[in-house]
Amino acid sequence: MNEPKIPAEAQDVPVEVLNRKEFLWRELSANNALYYTYDAPVISDAEYDRMMRELQELEEKYPVLTSPDSPTMRVGAPPLDSFETFHHDPPMRSLENAVTEAEVFAFEERAKRFLLQTYDRSIETFDFTCEPKLDGLAVEVIYRNGSLHSGGTRGNGISGEDITQNLKTVRGIPLRLIAPVGGPEPPAYLAVRGEVFMNLRGFEKLNRERLEKDEPPFANPRNAAAGSLRQLDSRITATRPLDVAFYAVGRVEGVSFHSQSHLLESLPKWGLPVSPVWRKCANLRDAVGFYEELLSARENAPYEQDGVVLKVNSMELQNELGSTSRAPRWAIAYKFPPKQETTQVEDIVFQVGRTGAITPVALMKPVRVGGVEVTRATLHNEDEMRRKDVRKGDYVLIQRAGDVIPEVVAVIERKRPPDAEAVLMPGECPICATPAERPEGEAVVRCPNPTCPAVVREGLRHFASRRALDVDGLGEKLVNQLVDSGLVSEPADFFALSKEQLSSLERMGEKSAENLIEALERAKKPSLARFIYSLGIRHVGEHLAEVLAERFGSIGELSRAGLETLVSVHEVGPQVAERIVRFFSDVRSKQMVDNLLMAGLEPESPRRMEDSGSGGAAFSGLSFVLTGTLSRRSRSEAKAAIEALGGRVISSVSKNTSFLVAGERPGSKLNSAESLGVDILDENAFEQMLARNERS
Repeated sequence: MNEPKIPAEAQDVPVEVLNRKEFLWRELSANNALYYTYDAPVISDAEYDRMMRELQELEEKYPVLTSPDSPTMRVGAPPLDSFETFHHDPPMRSLENAVTEAEVFAFEERAKRFLLQTYDRSIETFDFTCEPKLDGLAVEVIYRNGSLHSGGTRGNGISGEDITQNLKTVRGIPLRLIAPVGGPEPPAYLAVRGEVFMNLRGFEKLNRERLEKDEPPFANPRNAAAGSLRQLDSRITATRPLDVAFYAVGRVEGVSFHSQSHLLESLPKWGLPVSPVWRKCANLRDAVGFYEELLSARENAPYEQDGVVLKVNSMELQNELGSTSRAPRWAIAYKFPPKQETTQVEDIVFQVGRTGAITPVALMKPVRVGGVEVTRATLHNEDEMRRKDVRKGDYVLIQRAGDVIPEVVAVIERKRPPDAEAVLMPGECPICATPAERPEGEAVVRCPNPTCPAVVREGLRHFASRRALDVDGLGEKLVNQLVDSGLVSEPADFFALSKEQLSSLERMGEKSAENLIEALERAKKPSLARFIYSLGIRHVGEHLAEVLAERFGSIGELSRAGLETLVSVHEVGPQVAERIVRFFSDVRSKQMVDNLLMAGLEPESPRRMEDSGSGGAAFSGLSFVLTGTLSRRSRSEAKAAIEALGGRVISSVSKNTSFLVAGERPGSKLNSAESLGVDILDENAFEQMLARNERS
């Protein structure tokens, strides 16, 4: 493997530090290759994280050791204003598609005919390499002298977007190529092309997290991968579970490949992952057999694939066949049929969300699509429902294709029952009967009534949710009870609840009531970002709430900000700015915020929290790891208590960890702490430590 270069300026760094830095660099880089290129990890994720943190700490202490291709660069860089242009040499071309076996054989006949007519060369049969067509975003990555130099999206094939910083955060993309012992050295210049994608497990986890934050889920893994790579803030990209598979090269200097299979065998030797499954086939019939194998195993594949790419294996023949203006003559994408099924719409109902959006939803006879039983599909909005002309009683074609919620592709009109009933978008809210509104330029019909029970319920649930105020014990069922009983109609009402009122509710004993009152009291000092997010301002998600908190420092400053000021904030566009101004200009919204402040809420600005965490704070300089289940506080409450005293909570144990807090059923972190000599606190000791320092 290429060794990390130690700069001349590092002569004053202790030798043992230099040696340790080199060891960590090699181990992390090697394990990246083992995990992503060969699918053969030899260390645990926890051990990998420990070494990464140690290397980060060394580079922070000795900045001269930091280099652009250090494994620590995976965390991302500060946001860009926009992407620069990235040029492809030669162009990245598209592929022709085939959807039937006959079209695949016609592709081979065209290639044979072209060689015969152009070169008077008669080919009886081709051998092919076959690779899954992964559903992601095509990219090109350039390496100079073994180090990652730049990278970009496919774009129009001639030029795309320069997303170098984002590509550096994708762990499967090596920052420096491997030079295998006894193997070919990496080329001096290598432009390698591939697909960045998201496997299904990572995609599902990401969408669960987005739903918890009240952010819209991604429709499918491809959208998730593409959206992640096009973030102007690469630190966001770094948090996304992205994979990569390389399948082609552009310009190369110093190495040549005699076949596609030779290329696919060579790239992993340099640390570049290729498609997890590929095969060299002696003829087109074998290639079609490979396609059928992958199609039959499609439902159990760990990633979305929408077909198989067949390539003439010989590079000499590829060069002779060349390309049209759009696509190579030597390759074709044999597409899988989409994941579709037919079912019947039994009813169309309308749901009201937190922002008042009234959404049509088709309730259908249960049908299995892609291994999952489906009973409902969103129709998105009135225009979509009308465009597809979906009626109650219709037979419809639905498609899953990786979607969280299946979509109705089309109505099967020839099977439409005579009594199929068109359902009109309601002119009033189905919950509170307030006349519905559809603002000009918007596709969504909304209930404008902020006191609509559905809007209130969803808003209150959002306010108390884990990513907002995080009120332990205040879940959906209890919020419904409180609204139905008339005890709560706005967020401030939570903080006026008495133990007697709560105890009178069904399944709420005296102890549960006491716990909830205590949780509400603890929730009165949220971070400003959490408080902003909890208000439910349209288009203001968790990340944007942090941006606003950092910029304005108090809810008062934010409420007084005008359009021009808001638009000047990075990541705040005109539409979002208008929503924020409209929220704080609305009498009812202003009253809601005022009532919360009068109820005793004291949002902590980022600046005050930094001040409280400096110098004189009791836990200043201390780091804590939490493991197991705590009975007296939720994880987030324990974290907030530590941070309020100036400490920080980290995810994994290292020799630099100050304390491990161990609740019931602690995991492997307890063993790590014991082996490293880290101080261990049980829950009682932790609570006593908090109590001592909160009083002092």
